[in-house]
Amino acid sequence: MKHFFSAFLALIVANIVIAQTKVADKVKFASEIVDLGTVKQGNPVTGTFTLTNIGAEPLIIESVTPGCGCTKSDYTKEPIMPGKTGTITATYNAAAAGNFSKTIYIKFKGIDEQKSVSITGKVVGADAAVDAQTKVVPATPAVVPASPAADKAKVATAKVATSKTAKKTTKSKGSKS
Repeated sequence: MKHFFSAFLALIVANIVIAQTKVADKVKFASEIVDLGTVKQGNPVTGTFTLTNIGAEPLIIESVTPGCGCTKSDYTKEPIMPGKTGTITATYNAAAAGNFSKTIYIKFKGIDEQKSVSITGKVVGADAAVDAQTKVVPATPAVVPASPAADKAKVATAKVATSKTAKKTTKSKGSKS
């Protein structure tokens, strides 16, 4: 009886492991990261993800959930037939200036695993000129002072320079009157 129970339990575990379908077995994304480049602040921008059903059965997108409230999404609602493509769009509101990276989570029917894709880019002030071909360039690493003493010396030098400039400005104002 003990052997029968062990064999039965092993059979159930094996079926559960085999039955789990992975996203990579059913879906192929043209790109998992869409770079939206440089955009003006306050002008929403949309990225489109194209996916192909590489499985043998129709693929249904169950849900698409942006990682935050600053991003809205939409997706192909009809079943995607084998070999056919569907789309997921993500629109970022571009309200805050600076670099951004926003994640969108995708759940497919019949697949326990959740897939994530991202949109990236840089938002510049509304008055800045933006070329449609501009792409985000990785930031250069910050220069770190060799020691805390060197950092303090830079601050002290800056204060001295500011004080001298202020004295010159005061003297020049006094001499003109």
